[in-house]
Amino acid sequence: MRSRPLLAFICAATFLVYLDTSITPVALPDIRADLGGGTTAGPWLLDAYTLSFACLLLTAGSLGDRLGRRNVLALGIAGFTAASAGCALAPDTGTLIAARAAQGVFAAAIVPLSLAVTSGLYDDARQRARAIGIWGGTSGVALALGPLLGGLLVDAAGWRSMFWINIPIGVVALAGLLATMPPAAPSGAGRRVDALGQLLFTGGGAALTFVAIEGRALGWLSATVLALAAVAVAALAVFGWWESRTPEPMLPPTLLRIPTVAIACAVNFLGLLGLYAVLFLLTTHLQGALGLSALQTGLRFVTLFGCLAVAAVAASSVVARWGTRRTMVTGLVCVAAGLAGLTLVETGVGYPGYAWALVLLGAGVPLSSGVVAIQAMMGDVSPRLAGTASGTVNTFRQFGAVHGVALAGILSPERGGTVHAMHLTFLATAVAAALAAALTAVVLPGSAARRPVEADGVGDRNGARGHDEVGERAHTRD
Repeated sequence: MRSRPLLAFICAATFLVYLDTSITPVALPDIRADLGGGTTAGPWLLDAYTLSFACLLLTAGSLGDRLGRRNVLALGIAGFTAASAGCALAPDTGTLIAARAAQGVFAAAIVPLSLAVTSGLYDDARQRARAIGIWGGTSGVALALGPLLGGLLVDAAGWRSMFWINIPIGVVALAGLLATMPPAAPSGAGRRVDALGQLLFTGGGAALTFVAIEGRALGWLSATVLALAAVAVAALAVFGWWESRTPEPMLPPTLLRIPTVAIACAVNFLGLLGLYAVLFLLTTHLQGALGLSALQTGLRFVTLFGCLAVAAVAASSVVARWGTRRTMVTGLVCVAAGLAGLTLVETGVGYPGYAWALVLLGAGVPLSSGVVAIQAMMGDVSPRLAGTASGTVNTFRQFGAVHGVALAGILSPERGGTVHAMHLTFLATAVAAALAAALTAVVLPGSAARRPVEADGVGDRNGARGHDEVGERAHTRD
Protein backbone atom coordinates (compact mmCIF):
# COMPACT_ATOMS: atom_id res chain seq x y z
CA MET A 1 0.00 0.00 0.00
CA ARG A 2 2.95 2.30 0.53
CA SER A 3 4.31 1.81 -2.98
CA ARG A 4 2.22 4.43 -4.78
CA PRO A 5 2.76 7.28 -2.28
CA LEU A 6 6.47 6.43 -2.06
CA LEU A 7 6.75 6.45 -5.85
CA ALA A 8 5.07 9.87 -5.90
CA PHE A 9 7.58 11.32 -3.41
CA ILE A 10 10.54 9.77 -5.24
CA CYS A 11 9.28 11.26 -8.49
CA ALA A 12 8.93 14.67 -6.80
CA ALA A 13 12.62 14.54 -5.85
CA THR A 14 13.59 13.43 -9.36
CA PHE A 15 11.47 16.26 -10.78
CA LEU A 16 13.58 18.79 -8.86
CA VAL A 17 16.87 17.46 -10.22
CA TYR A 18 15.82 17.59 -13.86
CA LEU A 19 13.88 20.84 -13.50
CA ASP A 20 17.08 22.58 -12.41
CA THR A 21 18.80 21.18 -15.50
CA SER A 22 16.55 23.01 -17.96
CA ILE A 23 15.17 25.94 -15.95
CA THR A 24 18.46 27.77 -15.39
CA PRO A 25 19.67 28.62 -18.94
CA VAL A 26 16.89 31.13 -19.65
CA ALA A 27 17.80 33.08 -16.50
CA LEU A 28 21.53 33.47 -17.21
CA PRO A 29 21.32 37.02 -18.65
CA ASP A 30 19.28 38.24 -15.67
CA ILE A 31 21.64 36.58 -13.17
CA ARG A 32 24.70 38.17 -14.79
CA ALA A 33 22.98 41.56 -14.94
CA ASP A 34 22.17 41.33 -11.22
CA LEU A 35 25.32 39.73 -9.81
CA GLY A 36 27.94 40.39 -12.48
CA GLY A 37 30.74 37.88 -12.77
CA GLY A 38 32.08 38.46 -16.25
CA THR A 39 31.68 36.46 -19.41
CA THR A 40 32.61 33.12 -17.83
CA ALA A 41 29.89 33.31 -15.17
CA GLY A 42 27.25 31.82 -17.49
CA PRO A 43 29.17 28.62 -18.33
CA TRP A 44 30.10 28.12 -14.67
CA LEU A 45 26.50 28.51 -13.48
CA LEU A 46 25.54 25.57 -15.70
CA ASP A 47 28.70 23.49 -15.43
CA ALA A 48 29.13 23.73 -11.64
CA TYR A 49 25.89 21.77 -11.32
CA THR A 50 26.54 19.30 -14.12
CA LEU A 51 30.20 18.66 -13.27
CA SER A 52 29.63 17.73 -9.63
CA PHE A 53 26.65 15.64 -10.74
CA ALA A 54 28.78 13.77 -13.29
CA CYS A 55 31.76 13.18 -11.02
CA LEU A 56 29.80 11.57 -8.18
CA LEU A 57 27.29 9.40 -10.05
CA LEU A 58 29.44 6.27 -9.89
CA THR A 59 30.05 6.59 -6.15
CA ALA A 60 26.53 7.42 -4.97
CA GLY A 61 25.17 3.90 -5.53
CA SER A 62 27.95 2.31 -3.52
CA LEU A 63 27.25 4.71 -0.67
CA GLY A 64 23.57 3.76 -0.83
CA ASP A 65 24.40 0.08 -0.53
CA ARG A 66 26.77 0.61 2.37
CA LEU A 67 24.87 3.29 4.34
CA GLY A 68 21.30 2.41 3.39
CA ARG A 69 19.37 3.68 0.38
CA ARG A 70 16.78 5.43 2.52
CA ASN A 71 19.46 7.31 4.46
CA VAL A 72 21.45 8.44 1.43
CA LEU A 73 18.35 9.32 -0.61
CA ALA A 74 16.96 11.38 2.29
CA LEU A 75 20.33 13.11 2.65
CA GLY A 76 20.30 13.85 -1.08
CA ILE A 77 16.84 15.44 -0.98
CA ALA A 78 17.60 17.45 2.18
CA GLY A 79 20.94 18.63 0.78
CA PHE A 80 19.48 19.58 -2.59
CA THR A 81 16.73 21.57 -0.87
CA ALA A 82 19.23 23.38 1.36
CA ALA A 83 21.53 24.09 -1.60
CA SER A 84 18.55 25.54 -3.50
CA ALA A 85 17.97 27.95 -0.61
CA GLY A 86 21.66 28.85 -0.84
CA CYS A 87 21.21 29.65 -4.54
CA ALA A 88 18.19 31.83 -3.85
CA LEU A 89 20.03 33.78 -1.14
CA ALA A 90 23.38 34.05 -2.96
CA PRO A 91 24.79 37.60 -2.62
CA ASP A 92 27.31 37.23 -5.44
CA THR A 93 28.21 35.05 -8.40
CA GLY A 94 30.87 33.02 -6.57
CA THR A 95 28.43 32.00 -3.85
CA LEU A 96 25.78 31.11 -6.42
CA ILE A 97 28.23 28.93 -8.37
CA ALA A 98 29.27 27.16 -5.15
CA ALA A 99 25.61 26.53 -4.24
CA ARG A 100 24.96 25.20 -7.75
CA ALA A 101 27.87 22.79 -7.31
CA ALA A 102 26.34 21.65 -4.01
CA GLN A 103 23.04 21.02 -5.81
CA GLY A 104 24.90 18.77 -8.24
CA VAL A 105 26.53 16.80 -5.42
CA PHE A 106 23.18 15.96 -3.86
CA ALA A 107 21.54 15.38 -7.26
CA ALA A 108 24.11 12.63 -7.83
CA ALA A 109 22.68 10.85 -4.78
CA ILE A 110 19.03 11.36 -5.77
CA VAL A 111 19.03 10.09 -9.36
CA PRO A 112 20.65 6.62 -9.14
CA LEU A 113 19.14 5.78 -5.76
CA SER A 114 15.66 6.95 -6.74
CA LEU A 115 15.83 4.60 -9.73
CA ALA A 116 17.11 1.75 -7.55
CA VAL A 117 14.29 2.24 -5.02
CA THR A 118 11.68 2.60 -7.77
CA SER A 119 12.76 -0.63 -9.46
CA GLY A 120 12.51 -2.48 -6.13
CA LEU A 121 8.97 -1.34 -5.29
CA TYR A 122 7.23 -4.13 -7.21
CA ASP A 123 7.96 -7.82 -7.73
CA ASP A 124 5.72 -8.04 -10.78
CA ALA A 125 7.64 -7.23 -13.98
CA ARG A 126 4.81 -5.21 -15.54
CA GLN A 127 4.23 -3.13 -12.44
CA ARG A 128 7.95 -2.55 -12.16
CA ALA A 129 8.18 -1.46 -15.79
CA ARG A 130 5.23 0.90 -15.30
CA ALA A 131 6.86 2.42 -12.20
CA ILE A 132 10.15 2.94 -14.03
CA GLY A 133 8.22 4.47 -16.92
CA ILE A 134 6.57 6.93 -14.52
CA TRP A 135 10.00 7.75 -13.05
CA GLY A 136 11.44 8.38 -16.50
CA GLY A 137 8.38 10.32 -17.60
CA THR A 138 8.75 12.60 -14.58
CA SER A 139 12.24 13.60 -15.68
CA GLY A 140 10.94 14.26 -19.19
CA VAL A 141 8.11 16.46 -17.91
CA ALA A 142 10.56 18.40 -15.71
CA LEU A 143 12.88 19.01 -18.67
CA ALA A 144 9.95 20.16 -20.81
CA LEU A 145 8.50 22.50 -18.17
CA GLY A 146 11.86 24.02 -17.17
CA PRO A 147 12.30 26.69 -19.87
CA LEU A 148 8.66 27.83 -19.78
CA LEU A 149 8.43 27.85 -15.98
CA GLY A 150 11.81 29.56 -15.76
CA GLY A 151 10.74 32.26 -18.18
CA LEU A 152 7.51 32.87 -16.29
CA LEU A 153 9.24 33.08 -12.92
CA VAL A 154 12.11 35.28 -14.08
CA ASP A 155 9.79 37.78 -15.76
CA ALA A 156 7.26 37.79 -12.91
CA ALA A 157 9.37 37.50 -9.75
CA GLY A 158 13.06 37.56 -10.67
CA TRP A 159 15.62 34.80 -11.11
CA ARG A 160 15.80 33.93 -7.38
CA SER A 161 12.24 32.61 -7.54
CA MET A 162 13.49 29.70 -9.69
CA PHE A 163 15.32 28.34 -6.67
CA TRP A 164 12.71 29.26 -4.04
CA ILE A 165 10.16 26.98 -5.67
CA ASN A 166 12.43 24.01 -4.92
CA ILE A 167 12.01 24.48 -1.16
CA PRO A 168 8.37 23.40 -0.68
CA ILE A 169 8.71 20.57 -3.20
CA GLY A 170 11.88 19.32 -1.49
CA VAL A 171 10.36 19.51 2.00
CA VAL A 172 7.26 17.56 0.91
CA ALA A 173 9.38 14.96 -0.91
CA LEU A 174 11.65 14.47 2.11
CA ALA A 175 8.81 14.23 4.64
CA GLY A 176 6.91 11.85 2.39
CA LEU A 177 9.94 9.65 1.82
CA LEU A 178 10.63 9.34 5.54
CA ALA A 179 6.96 8.57 6.23
CA THR A 180 6.43 5.95 3.50
CA MET A 181 9.80 4.24 3.09
CA PRO A 182 10.47 1.87 5.98
CA PRO A 183 13.90 2.06 7.62
CA ALA A 184 16.25 -0.75 6.67
CA ALA A 185 19.62 -1.63 8.09
CA PRO A 186 22.45 -0.89 5.65
CA SER A 187 23.49 -4.09 3.94
CA GLY A 188 27.17 -3.21 4.11
CA ALA A 189 27.46 -5.45 1.08
CA GLY A 190 27.92 -2.84 -1.57
CA ARG A 191 31.18 -2.20 -3.33
CA ARG A 192 33.73 -0.27 -1.37
CA VAL A 193 33.99 3.38 -2.24
CA ASP A 194 37.03 3.95 -4.44
CA ALA A 195 38.11 7.08 -2.56
CA LEU A 196 41.37 7.64 -4.42
CA GLY A 197 39.74 7.02 -7.78
CA GLN A 198 36.95 9.45 -6.91
CA LEU A 199 39.46 12.13 -5.85
CA LEU A 200 41.53 11.74 -9.04
CA PHE A 201 38.44 11.65 -11.27
CA THR A 202 36.90 14.75 -9.69
CA GLY A 203 40.19 16.68 -9.65
CA GLY A 204 41.00 15.86 -13.26
CA GLY A 205 37.49 16.63 -14.47
CA ALA A 206 37.34 19.93 -12.58
CA ALA A 207 40.77 21.05 -13.85
CA LEU A 208 39.87 20.18 -17.43
CA THR A 209 36.59 22.09 -17.16
CA PHE A 210 38.37 25.14 -15.73
CA VAL A 211 40.79 25.15 -18.65
CA ALA A 212 37.93 24.90 -21.17
CA ILE A 213 35.89 27.70 -19.59
CA GLU A 214 38.61 30.12 -18.47
CA GLY A 215 41.26 29.40 -21.11
CA ARG A 216 40.14 32.09 -23.51
CA ALA A 217 39.76 34.76 -20.82
CA LEU A 218 43.10 34.04 -19.12
CA GLY A 219 44.99 33.16 -22.29
CA TRP A 220 45.57 29.63 -23.53
CA LEU A 221 49.31 29.94 -22.85
CA SER A 222 49.02 31.60 -19.44
CA ALA A 223 50.78 29.95 -16.51
CA THR A 224 47.49 29.19 -14.72
CA VAL A 225 45.89 27.51 -17.73
CA LEU A 226 49.00 25.49 -18.61
CA ALA A 227 49.44 24.38 -14.99
CA LEU A 228 45.83 23.26 -14.68
CA ALA A 229 46.00 21.51 -18.04
CA ALA A 230 48.99 19.58 -16.73
CA VAL A 231 47.11 18.77 -13.51
CA ALA A 232 44.13 17.50 -15.53
CA VAL A 233 46.27 15.26 -17.73
CA ALA A 234 48.26 13.92 -14.78
CA ALA A 235 45.20 13.28 -12.59
CA LEU A 236 43.30 11.48 -15.34
CA ALA A 237 46.38 9.44 -16.32
CA VAL A 238 46.92 8.34 -12.72
CA PHE A 239 43.19 7.64 -12.46
CA GLY A 240 43.41 5.28 -15.44
CA TRP A 241 46.46 3.57 -13.93
CA TRP A 242 44.80 3.24 -10.54
CA GLU A 243 41.53 1.87 -11.93
CA SER A 244 43.40 -0.89 -13.75
CA ARG A 245 45.05 -2.02 -10.50
CA THR A 246 42.64 -1.49 -7.63
CA PRO A 247 40.46 -4.56 -6.90
CA GLU A 248 37.22 -2.55 -6.82
CA PRO A 249 37.46 0.32 -9.33
CA MET A 250 34.68 2.87 -9.71
CA LEU A 251 35.19 2.74 -13.50
CA PRO A 252 36.52 -0.68 -14.65
CA PRO A 253 38.75 -0.04 -17.71
CA THR A 254 37.75 -3.37 -19.24
CA LEU A 255 34.22 -2.08 -19.73
CA LEU A 256 35.38 0.56 -22.18
CA ARG A 257 37.11 -2.11 -24.26
CA ILE A 258 33.73 -3.64 -25.13
CA PRO A 259 32.78 -2.03 -28.48
CA THR A 260 29.10 -1.55 -27.71
CA VAL A 261 29.86 0.01 -24.32
CA ALA A 262 32.30 2.41 -25.97
CA ILE A 263 29.64 3.28 -28.59
CA ALA A 264 27.00 3.84 -25.90
CA CYS A 265 29.37 6.13 -23.96
CA ALA A 266 30.31 8.08 -27.10
CA VAL A 267 26.70 8.49 -28.22
CA ASN A 268 25.60 9.76 -24.80
CA PHE A 269 28.54 12.17 -24.68
CA LEU A 270 27.88 13.56 -28.16
CA GLY A 271 24.11 13.84 -27.68
CA LEU A 272 24.42 16.02 -24.58
CA LEU A 273 27.41 17.91 -26.05
CA GLY A 274 25.24 19.23 -28.89
CA LEU A 275 22.15 19.77 -26.74
CA TYR A 276 23.91 21.89 -24.12
CA ALA A 277 25.87 23.83 -26.73
CA VAL A 278 22.50 24.76 -28.25
CA LEU A 279 21.03 25.70 -24.86
CA PHE A 280 23.85 28.10 -24.04
CA LEU A 281 24.44 29.64 -27.46
CA LEU A 282 20.80 29.99 -28.43
CA THR A 283 19.92 31.58 -25.08
CA THR A 284 22.75 34.09 -25.56
CA HIS A 285 21.63 34.82 -29.12
CA LEU A 286 17.90 35.14 -28.40
CA GLN A 287 18.26 37.38 -25.35
CA GLY A 288 21.41 39.20 -26.41
CA ALA A 289 21.20 39.73 -30.17
CA LEU A 290 17.40 39.62 -30.51
CA GLY A 291 16.49 41.17 -27.16
CA LEU A 292 13.87 38.58 -26.22
CA SER A 293 12.67 38.23 -22.63
CA ALA A 294 13.24 35.13 -20.49
CA LEU A 295 9.63 34.05 -21.10
CA GLN A 296 9.90 34.48 -24.87
CA THR A 297 13.12 32.45 -24.84
CA GLY A 298 11.52 29.77 -22.69
CA LEU A 299 8.59 29.47 -25.10
CA ARG A 300 10.99 28.76 -27.94
CA PHE A 301 12.74 26.06 -25.94
CA VAL A 302 9.43 24.32 -25.19
CA THR A 303 9.62 22.97 -28.74
CA LEU A 304 12.97 21.36 -27.96
CA PHE A 305 12.22 19.98 -24.51
CA GLY A 306 8.62 19.07 -25.26
CA CYS A 307 9.75 16.81 -28.11
CA LEU A 308 12.53 15.46 -25.87
CA ALA A 309 10.00 14.51 -23.19
CA VAL A 310 7.62 12.83 -25.66
CA ALA A 311 10.46 10.91 -27.32
CA ALA A 312 11.81 9.81 -23.93
CA VAL A 313 8.44 8.32 -22.99
CA ALA A 314 7.99 6.70 -26.42
CA ALA A 315 11.56 5.36 -26.67
CA SER A 316 10.76 1.93 -25.22
CA SER A 317 7.92 1.40 -27.69
CA VAL A 318 10.07 2.53 -30.59
CA VAL A 319 12.85 0.13 -29.57
CA ALA A 320 10.36 -2.74 -29.32
CA ARG A 321 9.21 -2.05 -32.87
CA TRP A 322 12.49 -1.08 -34.57
CA GLY A 323 15.22 -2.61 -32.42
CA THR A 324 18.03 -0.74 -30.68
CA ARG A 325 20.34 -0.39 -33.70
CA ARG A 326 17.76 1.18 -35.99
CA THR A 327 16.41 3.38 -33.19
CA MET A 328 19.86 4.69 -32.25
CA VAL A 329 20.88 5.38 -35.84
CA THR A 330 17.59 7.19 -36.50
CA GLY A 331 18.04 9.25 -33.34
CA LEU A 332 21.59 10.22 -34.25
CA VAL A 333 20.52 11.23 -37.76
CA CYS A 334 17.81 13.42 -36.19
CA VAL A 335 20.40 14.99 -33.86
CA ALA A 336 22.76 15.66 -36.76
CA ALA A 337 19.98 17.12 -38.93
CA GLY A 338 18.68 19.27 -36.07
CA LEU A 339 22.10 20.68 -35.22
CA ALA A 340 22.83 21.37 -38.89
CA GLY A 341 19.44 23.04 -39.25
CA LEU A 342 20.22 25.45 -36.42
CA THR A 343 22.83 27.08 -38.64
CA LEU A 344 19.79 28.91 -40.09
CA VAL A 345 19.51 30.90 -36.88
CA GLU A 346 20.46 34.52 -37.54
CA THR A 347 19.23 37.88 -36.36
CA GLY A 348 16.75 38.22 -39.23
CA VAL A 349 15.37 34.66 -39.18
CA GLY A 350 12.11 34.12 -37.32
CA TYR A 351 11.31 31.25 -35.00
CA PRO A 352 9.49 29.15 -37.66
CA GLY A 353 12.71 29.14 -39.66
CA TYR A 354 14.47 26.91 -37.10
CA ALA A 355 11.67 25.39 -34.96
CA TRP A 356 11.79 22.21 -37.04
CA ALA A 357 15.48 21.82 -36.15
CA LEU A 358 14.66 22.03 -32.43
CA VAL A 359 12.00 19.34 -32.96
CA LEU A 360 14.53 17.01 -34.58
CA LEU A 361 17.14 17.63 -31.90
CA GLY A 362 14.62 17.07 -29.11
CA ALA A 363 13.38 13.82 -30.64
CA GLY A 364 16.85 12.56 -31.53
CA VAL A 365 18.59 12.84 -28.16
CA PRO A 366 16.45 10.30 -26.23
CA LEU A 367 16.14 7.97 -29.23
CA SER A 368 19.91 7.75 -29.61
CA SER A 369 21.10 7.90 -26.01
CA GLY A 370 19.87 7.31 -22.47
CA VAL A 371 18.10 4.00 -21.90
CA VAL A 372 18.18 3.15 -25.62
CA ALA A 373 21.98 3.21 -25.69
CA ILE A 374 22.11 1.20 -22.46
CA GLN A 375 19.84 -1.45 -23.96
CA ALA A 376 22.08 -1.68 -27.02
CA MET A 377 25.07 -2.75 -24.96
CA MET A 378 23.32 -5.12 -22.52
CA GLY A 379 23.76 -8.14 -24.77
CA ASP A 380 27.53 -7.71 -24.54
CA VAL A 381 27.77 -6.97 -20.82
CA SER A 382 27.43 -9.58 -18.11
CA PRO A 383 24.40 -9.03 -15.83
CA ARG A 384 26.92 -8.75 -13.01
CA LEU A 385 28.22 -5.56 -14.59
CA ALA A 386 24.91 -4.05 -15.69
CA GLY A 387 24.80 -1.46 -12.90
CA THR A 388 28.41 -0.39 -13.36
CA ALA A 389 27.99 -0.17 -17.13
CA SER A 390 24.86 1.96 -16.77
CA GLY A 391 26.62 4.29 -14.35
CA THR A 392 29.55 4.61 -16.73
CA VAL A 393 27.31 5.54 -19.66
CA ASN A 394 25.41 8.10 -17.58
CA THR A 395 28.70 9.63 -16.42
CA PHE A 396 29.77 10.15 -20.05
CA ARG A 397 26.33 11.63 -20.66
CA GLN A 398 26.78 14.26 -17.97
CA PHE A 399 30.30 15.07 -19.12
CA GLY A 400 28.88 15.68 -22.58
CA ALA A 401 26.70 18.37 -21.00
CA VAL A 402 29.69 19.86 -19.15
CA HIS A 403 31.82 20.17 -22.27
CA GLY A 404 28.92 21.27 -24.47
CA VAL A 405 28.54 24.34 -22.25
CA ALA A 406 32.32 24.86 -22.14
CA LEU A 407 32.58 24.68 -25.94
CA ALA A 408 29.67 27.07 -26.34
CA GLY A 409 31.23 29.49 -23.86
CA ILE A 410 34.43 29.66 -25.88
CA LEU A 411 32.58 30.59 -29.08
CA SER A 412 29.68 32.63 -27.71
CA PRO A 413 29.15 36.09 -29.26
CA GLU A 414 29.51 37.84 -25.89
CA ARG A 415 33.09 36.59 -25.64
CA GLY A 416 34.20 37.89 -29.00
CA GLY A 417 32.61 35.17 -31.09
CA THR A 418 30.17 35.79 -33.91
CA VAL A 419 27.01 34.27 -35.30
CA HIS A 420 29.33 32.42 -37.68
CA ALA A 421 31.17 30.93 -34.69
CA MET A 422 27.85 29.77 -33.29
CA HIS A 423 27.01 28.18 -36.63
CA LEU A 424 30.42 26.51 -36.70
CA THR A 425 29.72 24.95 -33.29
CA PHE A 426 26.36 23.60 -34.46
CA LEU A 427 27.90 22.25 -37.65
CA ALA A 428 30.85 20.60 -35.87
CA THR A 429 28.58 18.82 -33.39
CA ALA A 430 26.28 17.81 -36.28
CA VAL A 431 29.21 16.19 -38.10
CA ALA A 432 30.21 14.36 -34.91
CA ALA A 433 26.65 13.02 -34.52
CA ALA A 434 26.60 11.88 -38.15
CA LEU A 435 29.89 10.02 -37.70
CA ALA A 436 28.50 8.41 -34.55
CA ALA A 437 25.46 7.26 -36.56
CA ALA A 438 27.71 5.63 -39.16
CA LEU A 439 29.84 3.95 -36.49
CA THR A 440 26.74 2.71 -34.64
CA ALA A 441 25.37 1.20 -37.84
CA VAL A 442 28.63 -0.71 -38.33
CA VAL A 443 29.28 -1.87 -34.77
CA LEU A 444 25.86 -2.81 -33.41
CA PRO A 445 24.74 -5.49 -35.93
CA GLY A 446 27.35 -7.99 -34.75
CA SER A 447 27.05 -7.21 -31.06
CA ALA A 448 24.24 -9.62 -30.27
CA ALA A 449 26.31 -12.60 -31.36
CA ARG A 450 29.07 -11.97 -28.81
CA ARG A 451 29.00 -13.42 -25.32
CA PRO A 452 28.61 -11.03 -22.42
CA VAL A 453 32.01 -9.84 -21.27
CA GLU A 454 33.19 -10.06 -17.67
CA ALA A 455 35.44 -7.35 -16.29
CA ASP A 456 38.40 -8.65 -14.34
CA GLY A 457 37.42 -9.23 -10.76
CA VAL A 458 34.73 -6.63 -10.31
CA GLY A 459 31.85 -8.49 -11.80
CA ASP A 460 32.61 -11.78 -10.11
CA ARG A 461 32.74 -10.32 -6.63
CA ASN A 462 30.21 -7.58 -6.41
CA GLY A 463 29.09 -6.19 -9.74
CA ALA A 464 25.71 -7.79 -9.21
CA ARG A 465 25.19 -5.36 -6.39
CA GLY A 466 25.52 -2.29 -8.63
CA HIS A 467 23.13 0.38 -7.39
CA ASP A 468 20.98 0.54 -10.50
CA GLU A 469 21.46 -2.91 -11.99
CA VAL A 470 17.96 -4.00 -11.01
CA GLY A 471 16.49 -1.03 -12.78
CA GLU A 472 18.52 -1.59 -15.92
CA ARG A 473 17.61 -5.27 -16.01
CA ALA A 474 13.99 -4.22 -15.80
CA HIS A 475 14.46 -1.82 -18.70
CA THR A 476 16.18 -4.49 -20.75
CA ARG A 477 13.76 -7.27 -19.93
CA ASP A 478 10.55 -5.28 -20.30
